[in-house]
Amino acid sequence: MSGSVLETAVRSGRFAVTAEVGPPRGPDPGGLCASVRTLRGWVDAVNITDNQSGVVRLSSMAGSVLALAQGVEPVMQISARDRNRIAIQSDLLAAAALGIPNVLLLTGDHPKFGDHPEAKPVFDVDSVQMLWIAKTMRDHQRLLSGKRLDSQPRLFLGGVENPASPPTGFRARRLGKKVAAGAQFVQTQFVFDIARFERWMDDVRNLGLHERVAVLAGVGPIGNPRALRHMRTKVPGLSIPDSVVDRLSRVDESRFAEEGIRLCVETIERIRETPGVSGVHLMAFGREHVIPEIIERAGIQPPRSENEGSGLRQRSGHVG
Repeated sequence: MSGSVLETAVRSGRFAVTAEVGPPRGPDPGGLCASVRTLRGWVDAVNITDNQSGVVRLSSMAGSVLALAQGVEPVMQISARDRNRIAIQSDLLAAAALGIPNVLLLTGDHPKFGDHPEAKPVFDVDSVQMLWIAKTMRDHQRLLSGKRLDSQPRLFLGGVENPASPPTGFRARRLGKKVAAGAQFVQTQFVFDIARFERWMDDVRNLGLHERVAVLAGVGPIGNPRALRHMRTKVPGLSIPDSVVDRLSRVDESRFAEEGIRLCVETIERIRETPGVSGVHLMAFGREHVIPEIIERAGIQPPRSENEGSGLRQRSGHVG
């Protein structure tokens, strides 16, 4: 066991909730700390993104340490885009040393989509290999080179998946590779196409993967028409059905944000009825203040007592 609040939640069978916070484009931590404090007691853990979309921001490691100092458990993201196998293993050791109990290992968006399109991508290993490396370090106390570690890093290992990305019939089997490599939880891309997500979960259950990995379905409110256009045209692999677009397009712009929240709540309610789902991953970039309202309206019991327990306070105090 990693000592993670998130791991405890999914192992207990309680419907878990994680959220996502993007670090600032500068060294001032005030905004990030405020967003994290808003979520304290409402979520089991907060993802700190790793130069998301290939855009330079404060590192996920620094953001995770700041989250700990706010009394909120972080999920530190580690992208293969910017690191070779040496840096990946070093960052995994650093996360464990700093008391960061959860890591999310992902390939990462190509630099051509970000603010430094001329940057050289690394991609020394892929996300499946990253998970296997982390599992080997944790369970066998060895580096990829075969050399033995002085001690084992205690980490709860996560990956990502996109149920709507073609070929959709292959997505559950791809998740199976990540589970075999070491994934203990998986967070999905935004779910707007519920029917497609349910078909994916059918495949996940048929493979028995729901018994081996905690599936956290990605959800979030679309705040305005500009955000809707961006998500439809600029976010690779994101499927937004015409019915959702039509519903949001019919409302007046002054009521758009409320309709986006209502749609998100309805999506969570539907997801909770899907067998094999362990929780949701809430993404409301720059609008973290609406997440507690969404959780409350969706009828999810927040993990206040667990997140405010002495173990997390001690850990955050140690690094703060």
